[in-house]
Amino acid sequence: MTGIVIVRADGSWPAQYEKTARAVGELLGKTAQRIDHIGSTSVPGLAAKDVIDMQVTVESEPELDDVVERMVAADWEVRPPRRDHPVPGLPTEDLQWVKRVLVEPMYRRRVNLHVRVAGRANQRYPLMFRDYLRSHPETAQAYGEFKRRAAALPIESTADYAALKDPVCDLIYLPAEEWAARTDWTP
Repeated sequence: MTGIVIVRADGSWPAQYEKTARAVGELLGKTAQRIDHIGSTSVPGLAAKDVIDMQVTVESEPELDDVVERMVAADWEVRPPRRDHPVPGLPTEDLQWVKRVLVEPMYRRRVNLHVRVAGRANQRYPLMFRDYLRSHPETAQAYGEFKRRAAALPIESTADYAALKDPVCDLIYLPAEEWAARTDWTP
C-alpha cells in the first residue's frame, strides 16, 4: 500500500501556495516566466492529497536544468519522472512532454514543483485542467470521489496511483479543450 491519503479541501492551501511561490520566485528570479498553483489543491472544494503542486514555466529547455540546479542548491530534491504522459489528441512529440520535478527541502511543507517549457502541451494541460475544474464544480466533486476511491485500492506506489489517475484526468481534459475554445480561455 502507498499510504495515499485524500483529505477534504483546506481553505489555507492557496495561502500556503503563495508563501512557497514567493520563496521559489526569489530563488529563480526571471528564469521563471510564471509560477502557478496547479493540481487538486488549486481547485476550491476539491479533495486532494495534502501536497501543494506548483508549476514553474520557463522559456526554453536549457532553463529546465538551470531551475533544477538552483533548486538543488536550495536543498530541493529532484525526482522522476522527466516527462509527462502523452494525452490522446495532443501532440505526440517527446519534447511536448518533457519536464523536471522537484520536492521541497526536508521538514518543509510538502510541495511537488513541476518545471515545464512555455507553450508546450504539458505546460498548458495543468492550467486548463485547473481552470476547467474551477468552472465546473460538479466535475471537480466527481473527480474528488474518484481519487478517494482510487486511494483506497491496494496500489503499490504513488507512480501507480498517478498512472491510474492519468486516463481519468484525460477524460476531464478533453471536454476542457472544447470549453476553452468556447470561452476564449488563455493560460
